[in-house]
Amino acid sequence: MTSILSANTQAILLLTAPLIAGRGTSSLDLLSPGEYKSLARHLRDIHQQPADLVSSDAADLLRACQPVIEETRLQRLLGRGFLLSQAIERWHARAIWVVSRADAGYPRRLKIRLREDSPPVLYGCGDRSLLETGGLAVVGSRNVDDSLIDYTMTIGRLTARAGRTLISGGAKGIDQAAMRGALEAGGKVSGVLADSLEKTTMNRDHRNLLIGGQLVLVSPYDPSSGFNVGHAMQRNKLIYALANASLVVSSDLNKGGTWAGAIEQLNKLKFVPVYVRSTGESSSGLESLRSKGALSWPNPQDADSLESVLEADIPSQAAFSQPDLALFSGDGPLDVLPTLQSALGTSPEVQSLSESAPPAAVPFDEPGETVPEPTIVVAQEPEAKPDGVPLLADTVSAPADTLFSVVREVIQLLLKTPMKEAEVAAALEVSNSQAKAWLLRLVDESVIEKQKKPARYIVKQSRLFESEMATRPRID
Repeated sequence: MTSILSANTQAILLLTAPLIAGRGTSSLDLLSPGEYKSLARHLRDIHQQPADLVSSDAADLLRACQPVIEETRLQRLLGRGFLLSQAIERWHARAIWVVSRADAGYPRRLKIRLREDSPPVLYGCGDRSLLETGGLAVVGSRNVDDSLIDYTMTIGRLTARAGRTLISGGAKGIDQAAMRGALEAGGKVSGVLADSLEKTTMNRDHRNLLIGGQLVLVSPYDPSSGFNVGHAMQRNKLIYALANASLVVSSDLNKGGTWAGAIEQLNKLKFVPVYVRSTGESSSGLESLRSKGALSWPNPQDADSLESVLEADIPSQAAFSQPDLALFSGDGPLDVLPTLQSALGTSPEVQSLSESAPPAAVPFDEPGETVPEPTIVVAQEPEAKPDGVPLLADTVSAPADTLFSVVREVIQLLLKTPMKEAEVAAALEVSNSQAKAWLLRLVDESVIEKQKKPARYIVKQSRLFESEMATRPRID
């Protein structure tokens, strides 16, 4: 993390964060998530953004926010600039980064799935891009016997062999066993902590993993905060929101964070399939979850089998490709256009798409960032050859075909070395389901091929040879 934060992030921290364990500010003064949500909506409605609250001429804006948050309270919170500078210096010294919901780097899965309920600020350490890769969430009770610890570590190792990210909560018991199994097998792990982020990142065992990009630790709570039951309950939705599928290894009945998180997922959020352990000694908690809609874990034995579980057709994943769910600039499916432009330069097809875009719509949540509207391209009558027959190359493609013609070139560049579906999706900044559709289309066209064990895609050697020959200088 650099010591420079966006103006919006600084304002949101002043409003919502205790800043070094709350020194200098009563926790009662801080805006709660619900209060900040109301303030963000109000700022959006009056076409302002959090950064405007700390501008030199913010007096009128603070008064305009009086119906939502008392003006004197806002002034008191926003006046903590010196405390914020101390906190930033402390976080920077510990390699802790901070990202707010107003930043483009905020995890897209949280923005899209949790919408206004996504945490205003996230603190983290390690490779933030791991939060975009999806994977398997593994959760369970703290107090379990050795047999369940061994079982859970096996799940972690299998996830690593499949090349998928394991997501868990970092608590002792099942969470730590799953993470340890994946890390010891060389896999990658996203840990969503409810407390003690700073202390955990300073652990000697974690530092090399964090620095090496194998582990990322993230929390919506101040890095110095201690354990809080409410925080532990609330962070569960983040674990599910970052995943493709989830496995509950153990759970009490009608109590505890594991139970509450699984019930919320089954009954309300429904982001991903919830599986429950189906081997070994069962429990009343697992049986009850199964009766409420949880699925029996299919016990995959190899990487391909686990990949099939994670790539199952999940209705909620369609949200990643729906433009009307985009919240901020860069959240919609047309976000691929800047990525393609940077990879290929500005092709005529991309240029025509970007220039024909209408004015940006009002953003859903954080002011200051905009949501692109769908682009409409009007087809023109193709010119005809002298004999009256139009050239196929001269016809104007539909927008989807125009986009895919550019995507095809980018994917071929990416797949000169084997990549997994999730890695392609992350590189293009699109959903896994969109990346999969493009990849399968290219497989059908014999442009790329799918390898097994582990499942990866690569350009066919004949295509790669043709590409290299086309770019090789001629010798006359």
